[in-house]
Amino acid sequence: MIQIAAAADLDAIAALHAEARATYYWGHIPDEAFDSPAEHARTRTGWENAIGRGAVLCAIRDGAVCGVAAFGDRKGVMTLSQLHVAPGHWRSGVGSELHAAVVAAWQRDQVTTARLEVFEKNERAQAFYTHHGWYPDPQDPHAGNHLILRFSVPSAA
Repeated sequence: MIQIAAAADLDAIAALHAEARATYYWGHIPDEAFDSPAEHARTRTGWENAIGRGAVLCAIRDGAVCGVAAFGDRKGVMTLSQLHVAPGHWRSGVGSELHAAVVAAWQRDQVTTARLEVFEKNERAQAFYTHHGWYPDPQDPHAGNHLILRFSVPSAA
């Protein structure tokens, strides 16, 4: 089940975010950049703010949050800022369900294009996004150690 995240989901979302990020950042960037008390507090505040705006969807399985997606307008561009699935639920369809729900929201809002940034070493995520129709931004393909991808939102059927 995909639903709009509520304040009661914050702890589970923050924990899932930390677990997922550790899987692709570990060994590639300093641990304190993703696994320090200050970083956990910063990202928790970010999730709290996004949930407050109604910009977060979460996937629920067996009564627990197992996936999360956040999106919104950033400087006039629709951006998928986060999409994380708990590692124990990888390749189970959770990410695809979240992605479909985000696309449906964009279609309702008549969004035509979107962007995201994906860590350049996170080949698993890159393959997921490519499978779902994302492509390298032809004009601005990099932001630091992240690739910028674009998505053309299909018309609602």
